[in-house]
Amino acid sequence: MRVVVPFAAEQPKTRLDGFLTAAERREFADAMLADVLAAIRESGHEPELLATAPIDRNVPTIVDERPLTAAVNAILETDSPVAIVMADLPLATPAALARLFEASEDVVLAPGRGGGTNALVARHPDFRVDYHGTSFLDHREGARRVGASVGTVDSFRLATDIDEQMDLAELLVHGEGTARAWLDRAGVRLVRDEGRVGVERTENG
Repeated sequence: MRVVVPFAAEQPKTRLDGFLTAAERREFADAMLADVLAAIRESGHEPELLATAPIDRNVPTIVDERPLTAAVNAILETDSPVAIVMADLPLATPAALARLFEASEDVVLAPGRGGGTNALVARHPDFRVDYHGTSFLDHREGARRVGASVGTVDSFRLATDIDEQMDLAELLVHGEGTARAWLDRAGVRLVRDEGRVGVERTENG
C-alpha cells in the first residue's frame, strides 16, 4: 500500500500567521512533517510526499501545484490501495496509523475535529476525495455512493491536526517529537487561566 503525505511547501500553516512568522511557520511545518514521516516508517511503511514545490528531503516526492483535492485524486486514479496522511499530525503514532492501515473496509476514514478528514485509506478504484468543508461526511457519503464499504478510525492521535494557535496546546501537552521540541525552542509555552489552557510566547521566543 502506498502511503502519501500531502505537504504545502511554500505557504504552510497560514492560520498561525500573527503568532509565528512566515519563516517560523515553514520551520514548524517541516518539524511536524518529520514526526509524521517517522511514525509512518515505524508503522512498517515507506512514505511518499505530495508537495506543492520541491523540498529537500530524502523521500520520494511528487510535485503537484494543484489544490489538495485535485492532487490527491490524481493519485487515487493511478493506484490502489492508497493511504493519505496529512502532514500536520505530529501526535500520530505508529499504533494509531496501524489501526488505519490494517482496517479492512474499502474506504477507511480518520476524522479530524470539526468534520475534516485527517487520514484515509482508499481501496476502491472509484472513490475520490473532496477536502472542502466537512469532508468526513462528504467522504463517507462518496464512498457509499460508489458501493464501497466504509470504516472509521476514532483516534485522538489522528484527529488532532495543528492549524490554529489553540491547537498548539494539544501538542505541548501530548507531544514528544520534533514538533514539540521546536515549540520549546521557539519559546511557546502553556498558560492556564481559570481552568482554560492556551499558549503564549516568552520574551526570548
